Amino acid sequence: MTKKLLSIEDLSDFLGVPKGTLYQWRTKGYGPAAVRVGKYVRYRPEDVDTWLDGQEAA
Repeated sequence: MTKKLLSIEDLSDFLGVPKGTLYQWRTKGYGPAAVRVGKYVRYRPEDVDTWLDGQEAA
């Protein structure tokens, strides 16, 4: 079963980080991997989990 993709708003709420920060991270190549669906930026939950796991190790 496919999991629901997270919007930038969803990820902002989940991480407690402003949307603007997420957009900045994306342009700098930082943060979880994102995919573009049409004009929208979406995040796979497993990519967010992988990125968070990497932050623990750092």
